Amino acid sequence: MGRVQSVVARANQKLTVQFAASLLAGATFVSMLFGFLRERLLNSYYYGTYPEGLDAYTAAFTVPDFMFFILVSGALSVTFIPVFNQRLAGGNKRSAWEISTSLMNLMAVATLITSVLIIIFAEPLMRYIIAPGLSESGMALAVSMMRVIAINPFLFAIATVIASIQQALGRFTFYALAPIIYNIGIIIGIVFFTNGINIFGWQIFEGGIMGVALGVVLGSMMQLLVSCVGLIGLGFDYRFKIFWRNKGFRKVLQLLPARSLDQGMDYLVGIVETNLASRMAAGTVRAYNQATVLHLAPINLIGVAISTAAFPKMTERLSEGRLDLFRSELQTVLRIIIWLALPVAVITYFTRGYLVNFINPGGDPLMAGLLGALTVAILFRSIYYIAARSFYAQQDTKTPFYISIFSIGLNIFLAVWFTVRLQMGPYGLAWAQSIMAMVEVIILFAVMNARIDKLFDRMFWNAIWRMASATGFMAIVAYLMVSLFPLQAGDNSSFYFTFPKFVLIVATSFGSYIIFSKMLRLHEVAPFEKIVQRISRRSRPDNEKLV
Repeated sequence: MGRVQSVVARANQKLTVQFAASLLAGATFVSMLFGFLRERLLNSYYYGTYPEGLDAYTAAFTVPDFMFFILVSGALSVTFIPVFNQRLAGGNKRSAWEISTSLMNLMAVATLITSVLIIIFAEPLMRYIIAPGLSESGMALAVSMMRVIAINPFLFAIATVIASIQQALGRFTFYALAPIIYNIGIIIGIVFFTNGINIFGWQIFEGGIMGVALGVVLGSMMQLLVSCVGLIGLGFDYRFKIFWRNKGFRKVLQLLPARSLDQGMDYLVGIVETNLASRMAAGTVRAYNQATVLHLAPINLIGVAISTAAFPKMTERLSEGRLDLFRSELQTVLRIIIWLALPVAVITYFTRGYLVNFINPGGDPLMAGLLGALTVAILFRSIYYIAARSFYAQQDTKTPFYISIFSIGLNIFLAVWFTVRLQMGPYGLAWAQSIMAMVEVIILFAVMNARIDKLFDRMFWNAIWRMASATGFMAIVAYLMVSLFPLQAGDNSSFYFTFPKFVLIVATSFGSYIIFSKMLRLHEVAPFEKIVQRISRRSRPDNEKLV
């Protein structure tokens, strides 16, 4: 036992900001790879043979995920950690542990009640709100799956509070491992549980796609277990009690509603999209979900990662009263995000067939078409995160919230109009998402520009024009590369055959973008130049280095 604690203690040491950022980025990438493997396995097993089952599986997550975002995610992403750290910094460790144990107990009770209610009302929720367009067999399967997955909010709530404690204390190792473990649990369900569960000769589960739902629960339990291991050595003082009189706990509860409502409204769009997609052909719910998953990957790696890293510095500039430095910082970060997101969106458009083929063996024209329509959203959703954080840095959460209300309303209106009135099918959902993303960013920066004089000066727009020009030249290269290395059907569509071609297309296209950016004197290319120079120096023979 002592040896286990020693290993955990070494793995759970406090990390520097730079090392923690690298660890989280690497873990996010690994988790993303497992996520793609999970989707590839699911699609290869069921998309071509049982699309109705995958629609039911996708729809089953809607309510449990929505309740988790409403009750838990919003509370802990913004409200808990600052209050907890404030108590620790003041030397009041007892109050800090009271806040954490109170929040854990409250969230556990709230989500447990919610899970029970989901189990009870799964059938009417699915039939009248989430996916009324499913067939009777698909409806029955979706209801059964939702009842199995209903335990997720409870398990996630406890794991998320624990993960937030670890983040607040600067311990990121087990926090980074948790989502990877979750995906591994689902993969176990896909590979093993779908074939049935047999223990000592007793067949306790017949198998089928319901085994995937059991894998989801297994992944949630494994994630909670890993999170709990990460508490070893932190001195967490848990008590089965809610300290209602703790001022810090009450502060968290005061901050909770607005943030939770904002999170819930974002997820409301997903419910509407699932409702509309369920009325279309079998497999549409899954196809749109998969296109959304693919378009979110670059958004998370570019928009979320860069804006999260830049946020503390922007806040520091304002606390110093240096609005000029805040403006400069915002312009710099915005330019970097646009410089990266523009080519990634274009490359995603041209290689959409390859990307879909990676998660759905053999590809799928509908998924590829939907991903193509969502490439506009890749650019603007990447920009959105730094746009919203520019308001948060000014301690203004209301303005983004009001703009979000308008944007979500517009998204829902356009989704219904495009799919019902204009009969655009699932493409209407994708275009509504892209238009909303563009409009929301324009409004956010229009308001910010009114607050900060000369935020978008001539120099900024000149740089954006040069980025667009470099992207245009790169688009020609990307088009030619895809024409030279087209995605082929049959055995030649296997991962091992297509991945090298995909890497060649992406490397050549992005390499040309760097060259065009250099020719157009965009200083965002400087970090890549330094990397190339460093690699070239290391690759030189020793005798050349001595000359």
